[in-house]
Amino acid sequence: MAKESSESRGCWRVLEFYSGIGGMRYSLMKAQVNARVVQAFEINDTANDVYQHNFGHRPYQGNIQCLTAADLDKYGADAWLLSPPCQPYTRQGLQKDTGDARAFSFLQILELMPFLLRPPSMLFVENVVGFETSDTHAKLIEILEKTNFITQEFILTPLQFGIPYSRPRYFCLAKRKPSSFVNECLNSQLIQSPPPLFEHFDTAADEDDSSKEDRQNLLQSCQPIENFLELKNPSSDIAVESVALRTDLSNDAPRTLGKNNGHDEYESLDQYFVHPSLIERWGSAMGILALVIGYSIFKSPCYNVYYVFPIPFLKRA
Repeated sequence: MAKESSESRGCWRVLEFYSGIGGMRYSLMKAQVNARVVQAFEINDTANDVYQHNFGHRPYQGNIQCLTAADLDKYGADAWLLSPPCQPYTRQGLQKDTGDARAFSFLQILELMPFLLRPPSMLFVENVVGFETSDTHAKLIEILEKTNFITQEFILTPLQFGIPYSRPRYFCLAKRKPSSFVNECLNSQLIQSPPPLFEHFDTAADEDDSSKEDRQNLLQSCQPIENFLELKNPSSDIAVESVALRTDLSNDAPRTLGKNNGHDEYESLDQYFVHPSLIERWGSAMGILALVIGYSIFKSPCYNVYYVFPIPFLKRA
């Protein structure tokens, strides 16, 4: 391995497993942590194309199951970021858990941890809700405890951070002793906290509020969806700032956002409309935020729902 430069010396060295298009790395950058991703691992060729375009670094594309403890030791990583395949634990999947071949690589990484000569000091694991009740999760906690880690676990959704996107996910934070967490009272616990973490209203929900009231408070705490829309002029590549969703539009009225350089041409939202029949059939399983014009949610066959994607958002083909 090449010798580190003076600029990088002192930075946390990070391994990013199941890197996809680089969501974990981007979050690391946004958090302004003094860290450097020394290697990423991803088997999908297309995802690696995007990752390389975004970060100028192509992830290792071999089979993670073939890695040895010596292979991992040579990176001398301080932190591991892991977002293993979620299919073995999803609500709509077969939920085969450790019997699913897509879980094998993560289990293999866990099995290597007791044999590392230079184990990481920190781990961050992300997965779908449902992972926390799996045998894979039990194995994760067992091995972390055996290798002298303390853990704090959370189920969080972007709604709690003021983002209008309903996507609850499981997160595990782990630190190897003697490192410790600031709030030690949360050690070895799974915390699921529905109230907003960053509140934009005056009164927070009481602990005994109903789930309906909690959800309403989450919605009230969110920034308007218009703050996250970036639509492009159909005739150019210029991004157009969106206008507010109007509450006075009837269900049959055209749904439009973004004015075309002061002219009367608009980009229609109809192309992002989800048909009510799909919502009736699959709505309970959709990890989306149901948006009627504004923030009201109506149980009606005429409500409008639009997918809310992270990055990129509503990209035109």
